[in-house]
Amino acid sequence: MSDDQNGRRRPTAADFHPEVLRLFDQYVHGGMDRRMFLDRAARHALAAGTTAAGLLAALSPDFAGAQKVAPADARLRTEWAEFASPAGYGKAKAYVARPAQAAAALPVVLVVHENRGLNPHIEDVARRLALENFIAVAPDALFPLGGYPGDEDKARERFAQLDAAKTREDFVAAAQWARGLAGGNGRLGAVGFCWGGGTVNMLATRMPELAAGAPFYGPAPALDQVKNVKAQLLLVFADQDERINATWPPYESALQAAGVRFEAFKFAGTQHGFHNNTTPRFDEAAVRQAWSRTLALFNRMLRA
Repeated sequence: MSDDQNGRRRPTAADFHPEVLRLFDQYVHGGMDRRMFLDRAARHALAAGTTAAGLLAALSPDFAGAQKVAPADARLRTEWAEFASPAGYGKAKAYVARPAQAAAALPVVLVVHENRGLNPHIEDVARRLALENFIAVAPDALFPLGGYPGDEDKARERFAQLDAAKTREDFVAAAQWARGLAGGNGRLGAVGFCWGGGTVNMLATRMPELAAGAPFYGPAPALDQVKNVKAQLLLVFADQDERINATWPPYESALQAAGVRFEAFKFAGTQHGFHNNTTPRFDEAAVRQAWSRTLALFNRMLRA
């Protein structure tokens, strides 16, 4: 168990059977529906003295309890902004967080969400970056379909309805727009998680202007495009993440062949999604290291 911000005990990955964690990973990535998860998790629930629905509830996000920076924090200035995406859905939207007071122009970091759209956790991550003296821009891929619906299951359903090619173009447009923001210094970085990590990898192949990228457990981009990467990359992997880790060896070879500057880290004992502190898969020790290295990369590459 770990404590939330109110001192309440919260479950960790160690409190769940490994098979339950594997089933949950398949569930959140569209490999099975809710009913199938409940059916397959039932026998583990019985052994744990609970129900399958209870297991699912325990594994699901607790946005309020895990929040680190309040939306109304006086140290920050936040806003919602819309911008054009002519090659994508036509128009896109992002949450922008920046220090309330800035003595000079600041670097801009694109924050890319998981496969549920811009939920409260990713907004919180953007605010954390703003408190580190960056301008954080967090687009919502679900904006064309009405935005994040406030429910993770509905968000996944909507996400599956997106035109993937148009959504990629929306994030290219977001990166280009973010780089030119008033108050920015013209230097751009990107960090993303799961689907967002894959999007950071994709952006690195599409945008020579991207100076630094930190994809967390994201799938590899098209390998024949890796030769176009100009950014310095920090690639973060979870230990128990067969689906994503299988994409790494050929990606690593392509990065080496292209002469890309990169570092890659796999954190022992961690689950896919370990950065997300709203769920039991969160690993505080690993996040402390991974986030410190991410900030060091952005400070080094974006403030020059």
